[in-house]
Amino acid sequence: MPRYDFRCRSCGSTFEVSRPMSASDDPAACPEGHDDTVKLLSTVSMTGGAAAPRAGGGGGGCCGGGCCAS
Repeated sequence: MPRYDFRCRSCGSTFEVSRPMSASDDPAACPEGHDDTVKLLSTVSMTGGAAAPRAGGGGGGCCGGGCCAS
């Protein structure tokens, strides 16, 4: 079941709620009992798959571009 992050505007606490996707936009009260909450934008974390691009490959740069004295 997906988890959604919320923040309470009254006390500032953040909390998670597990609920079906069909109820993702339903309001949620904070654990302290306040009703003025907002759903936070979640980021997706993906692991595995293609390797990240590497820095420093190819020409250019000072010594890669031939500007260093030999």
